[in-house]
Amino acid sequence: MNQIDHIFAEFASPMLLIIKGLLVGIIASAPMGPVGILCIQRTLNKGRAYGIVTGAGAALSDIIYALMTGLGMSFVMDFIDQKENLFWLKLAGSLMLLVFGIYMYRTDPRKSLRPSSTNKGSLIHNFTTAFLVTLSNPLIILLFIALFNMLTFVIPGHWFGQCVGYLSIVAGAMLWWLGLTYIINRMKKNFSLKGILILNRTIGIVVLVCSIVYAAMTLFNLSLY
Repeated sequence: MNQIDHIFAEFASPMLLIIKGLLVGIIASAPMGPVGILCIQRTLNKGRAYGIVTGAGAALSDIIYALMTGLGMSFVMDFIDQKENLFWLKLAGSLMLLVFGIYMYRTDPRKSLRPSSTNKGSLIHNFTTAFLVTLSNPLIILLFIALFNMLTFVIPGHWFGQCVGYLSIVAGAMLWWLGLTYIINRMKKNFSLKGILILNRTIGIVVLVCSIVYAAMTLFNLSLY
């Protein structure tokens, strides 16, 4: 490996972890579950700042579950280090994400709507309630397992890289919530209940396509890295 290749390899590795972390954070935050609906309702009824802190509360809960997933998977690194086992784990992760995408597409998030409160409450209160709502759903660990397996996110012995990766998950989650609240705030006058369903189904289709593409890449031994 010449000097240019060496420099590129050193640069590409952390950049790849950042990209993976951003993807994990966005995909984990995107489903229109209870906290997603809560974020939309608060943005519409209270203002964008309340929607953003709601997303931040969810992001904090997500990173806790992501760390739990990553630490749990670190105990089976010897198993993952074997190329054949890694192939099956990636394929399993893609299939789990496929099932998740189908579930998202078939779910009607409008059923999670609740009567909006006239009391705005403090930003801290809105942050805390969103954190607790997300924390009460440990099934998100299954989504993190699928994503971590699919993207080979947990790398043994690379603690600095892992810290960068986990921070990128938070950044990805916040990018989603910032983007969502911005769009909802701009479309406030024209946003309807049907818009929530369309948004959720669009996200479901994107997840489905990503899972199928990655499964195909795994089967044909293709890689972006």
